[in-house]
Amino acid sequence: MAIVSPPPAGAPAGRGERWPLLTVVVWLLLAPALIWAVIRLLGWERGPLVPLFAFTPYAAVWSLIPLILALATRRWSAAAVALLAVVALAVAVLPRFIPDRDRGRITGVPLTVMTSNMLYGGADAETIVRLVKDNDVAVLAVQEFTPEGRAALATAGLEELLPFTSLGDEPGAAGSGVYSRFPIVDAGVRQNSGGMLQAYGTVRPPGADEVIVESAHPLAPAGLIQVPGWKRDLDAEPAPAAGGPLRILLGDFNATLDHAPLRRLIARGYRDAADTDGRGLARTWPASTTALPPVTIDHVLADRRIGVRKVSVHFIPDSDHRAVIAALTVPAS
Repeated sequence: MAIVSPPPAGAPAGRGERWPLLTVVVWLLLAPALIWAVIRLLGWERGPLVPLFAFTPYAAVWSLIPLILALATRRWSAAAVALLAVVALAVAVLPRFIPDRDRGRITGVPLTVMTSNMLYGGADAETIVRLVKDNDVAVLAVQEFTPEGRAALATAGLEELLPFTSLGDEPGAAGSGVYSRFPIVDAGVRQNSGGMLQAYGTVRPPGADEVIVESAHPLAPAGLIQVPGWKRDLDAEPAPAAGGPLRILLGDFNATLDHAPLRRLIARGYRDAADTDGRGLARTWPASTTALPPVTIDHVLADRRIGVRKVSVHFIPDSDHRAVIAALTVPAS
């Protein structure tokens, strides 16, 4: 009869005792990445998940951790599931790094547009005007546009560059405005269900089809009580109509491409200019270094009949948002 001696006292625990705990750790790390991927792909973000899902690009990077750990410890089942989560999040995020082959119209009339959130009207007006001048901006949309912000822009000389306007300056964060180098007709200001104003007007660039431009500013989903209003505002944003006038919707959307309502809006006839140019992850808020990782919530949505040439993002002193400038091509009339 074989006699098996017990391990000496103080000997280290065997693999069998350590491995189950490690398996549990791998799956605990994997579960959030998998759940995040499923919710993102199906557009199921609701309630408190809405602001959280703005950080999906960071979750995509984090999802590599459980995959690497599962591979390193030969947890093949967990590794297979982790790989699915990584691929799903990569499919959602990585295309924003890659310029689209289809940029829309390549011949026509150049039109450069810019959007800037002025942070209660306090953004540095001279920087905004300098960007307008240096980048040949023909249309500027502003949000959080106050009487003080309007006066500062006038003092900095904006109205000499962009004399045609549709303005709804208001104290606080609700105000909105559109400035144009070219004549604006049918100008107006509407109020979202969330209380934010959106200035709009039809711009007539020489030699080009007219374009309806609107300064977008849906309600921010800062808390649970604001999320329904945020969704209503995005769902109510105007979309291009087949055979109708061209549209450009630009501003602070308080949403990223990882939010289903914004993706649905784009699918109704727009292209995201930054995404088209491979700049879809150019972060716009918060502009300054904070504990909060920056995300991309400011967008230029161009009618799919309009071409996208180039997009750039710029720091504005005294604003918590970066400005977005998009060089577009509109059809010649």
